[in-house]
Amino acid sequence: MMKNPILKQILASVLCIICGFIVGILVMILITVVNKDLSVSNLFDGIKYLFLGPFSSPNAATVKRNLGNMIFYITPLIMTGLSVAIAFKTGLFNIGAPGQFLMGTLGSLMIALHINCADNRGLGILVWLLAIVVGVICGAAWGAIPGIFKAFFDINEVVVCIMTNWIAANIVTWVFSNQTSLINIPEGKSAYLIKTGGLGTYTPTFGLDKILPGSYIDGGIIIVIIIAIIFFIVMSKTKFGFELKACGANKHAAKYAGMNEKKNIVLSMVIAGGLAAVGGSLYYLNAGIELQYGSIYANLPEYGFNGIPAALLANCDPVGVIFSASFLRYISASGSRLQLAGYNAYIASVISSVIIYFAGFSRLFLMLLSKKRKKEEAKVVTAIEVPPVVEEKTEEAPEEENKEETA
Repeated sequence: MMKNPILKQILASVLCIICGFIVGILVMILITVVNKDLSVSNLFDGIKYLFLGPFSSPNAATVKRNLGNMIFYITPLIMTGLSVAIAFKTGLFNIGAPGQFLMGTLGSLMIALHINCADNRGLGILVWLLAIVVGVICGAAWGAIPGIFKAFFDINEVVVCIMTNWIAANIVTWVFSNQTSLINIPEGKSAYLIKTGGLGTYTPTFGLDKILPGSYIDGGIIIVIIIAIIFFIVMSKTKFGFELKACGANKHAAKYAGMNEKKNIVLSMVIAGGLAAVGGSLYYLNAGIELQYGSIYANLPEYGFNGIPAALLANCDPVGVIFSASFLRYISASGSRLQLAGYNAYIASVISSVIIYFAGFSRLFLMLLSKKRKKEEAKVVTAIEVPPVVEEKTEEAPEEENKEETA
């Protein structure tokens, strides 16, 4: 089993998760010992809520609603995780996903909220597609900025990404503050935008809202899974993906091999920006989600930063990001249930943080697994008896016979 690198990556991620759960349970035990109001029964209830998450409710309708909401919130996390993963494959650390997320939100909402298609759902879907495209263009253009600075001026992409994050946040707040026609005044709100649900330009549900009624779930989860699979194929089966990974491994060697490393760096950040923008577009194009633009300039969206652990836990594998993002969101959903057992909801954040911390050591786990495999192979080799090699000697004629023949 250890010969397969994919299985080794999965096992390393599982070890990170197990370590996180162990630390989280130890924290709960410590809190139970210190707090006199908590008992052993509270501890077992807390562990139950921790593992069951949205399935811990006895009411089937509540379970469906919680599960649907969890799946919906996974959607943007997968996209920002993909954004970080693709850039990391090219040797870049895309910490600019929050700004790219916001620019995608800005571009898509400026289209979706300005066209009323409440009476024509077919036209509404076309407007929704246009809004997604515009959002991707905005996010890709925003991602190109740190890519250009890195490729042509050798300026660290982290520094540029941090700057572009806050610039994007202020741009979004400034633009929507001047769009008075988009403010949700009918519901008595002053710093919120109207929802796409009333305009008919929301994301199609593909029938998922009937399976999990009462939740925010829509067809965005299907879209992002398809995108993740496409990028898995591109990165592992195409020349373009090979060039991106080669540039990330050693850009000087890639240049020596005839690859345009500057172009690959810029393209990588363009793709990363577009992916993060899809996450922002799908999130705010939901029929029931509204954007609170008044405080964006001071608070960057957490989805942009949470995509980093999602990518690390999956070892930057596009398909693995689907599962790592789902797991991290599942833990977050479990945290909200811990309060029912008398524990603070932030214990789930502690578990996630520990898992993220250990995810940084995933390469260490992989190295340990590889060393264990090499030791096992060495034992097998020494146990096999290698037959001695017998050298065949050619018979040489006596000197006297040689002399007679010459005579």
